[in-house]
Amino acid sequence: MKPFDLLPVQRDGGGLRMLEGIRVLDLTTSIAGPYATQLLADMGAEVLKIEKPGAGDDTRAWGPPFLGTQSLWFLSVNRNKESMTLDIRQPQGRNIVDRLVEESDVIVLNMGPGVQAKLGLDEMRLRALNERLIHVSLTGFGLTGTRADLPCYDLIAEGYSSVMDLTGEPDSGPQKVGTPAADLLAGQDVALATLAAIIERQRTGSGKAIDVSMVESMVRFMSPRIVPWLGSGEAVTRSGGRDSVIAVYQVFDTGDEPITLGLGNDAIWRRFWQAVGDPAYGQQARFATNAARRERREEIVTEVSRILLARPRSHWLALFESHRIPSGPINRVEQLVADEVLREKSMFYAVEGADGLVPQVGLGIRFDGISNVHRRAPPELGRDTQSVLRQRLGLAEEEVARLVAAKII
Repeated sequence: MKPFDLLPVQRDGGGLRMLEGIRVLDLTTSIAGPYATQLLADMGAEVLKIEKPGAGDDTRAWGPPFLGTQSLWFLSVNRNKESMTLDIRQPQGRNIVDRLVEESDVIVLNMGPGVQAKLGLDEMRLRALNERLIHVSLTGFGLTGTRADLPCYDLIAEGYSSVMDLTGEPDSGPQKVGTPAADLLAGQDVALATLAAIIERQRTGSGKAIDVSMVESMVRFMSPRIVPWLGSGEAVTRSGGRDSVIAVYQVFDTGDEPITLGLGNDAIWRRFWQAVGDPAYGQQARFATNAARRERREEIVTEVSRILLARPRSHWLALFESHRIPSGPINRVEQLVADEVLREKSMFYAVEGADGLVPQVGLGIRFDGISNVHRRAPPELGRDTQSVLRQRLGLAEEEVARLVAAKII
């Protein structure tokens, strides 16, 4: 039995329809680009994923773990898409891309400017074919600057952005965020920027060139740490499970498992001490403001730690919930997926794939109360190649056969 065997099963169906009629060509691999196009697909766009014949998206080989022969990393960011295999290095393949561009709304690429130009996929050439095309480049360092053609992964972008330097305990080395944060944040930026460009196109009739950089997306993510340093010069240091500004805002041990606790304003500070039965402590003048509490953080943390160690986590979470004090567990993945509230919201479900059930994580955004996005399971490599060529581009059987013989598809 696998963990997802107890998940509710969603059948292929309607899903959300806000972007119905928007056609997206996805020429990306790995995580950032596919995550971006999955977001668009979840909201109703028709996404056609172009993949290398034989190998496909790089993430198809990322494992173990695999589900049958399929990479679970791939399955996490590719639902609601069609898959077409096409050798875009060959003239016949590029000709097919051109024909698809002519009747598409958006193309998303994760190639640097040099590779785009070499393959004829740069914005100037493609928008000459379709002036309404929204041309989206998602790269490590953007399309300009001396690093523009350098390769990049999430790890590299996290290092550039300073998030690794500020993640972990003070006496530890730099640590990567526990999920591919640069990939996912840049992917969200692509989806957001694409929607903005679609709205503008309704007014102007013209497409747009969008340039999203993983490094710059991560740098913006770090704004709450960068701006205070720029404005004050106060050193920004690694603080582990604590916040360097708010007192108190960190992880605490309890009688069994740790919790998070955020006493982020004066009212919450007073409610906390009321809840734990010592309101006089919280009312002392020397703790009246966050700045004052910050100066006495060590003393406060020692006292809070002493109190919380006396009872198990479940006791404190129930108490703090009743007093509206921000707190929560530090979930392991298996605990997260078992969370009853998230399950009720359909955040975890399974869908029927080619080889059986496939686990998925939901969109978590509701439109008129609806968050069911599922239309199609993540595609097997090349599942839709021939139907796209025949039905969308109108190629005859003999033309498709020639492409197969030439290994273009």
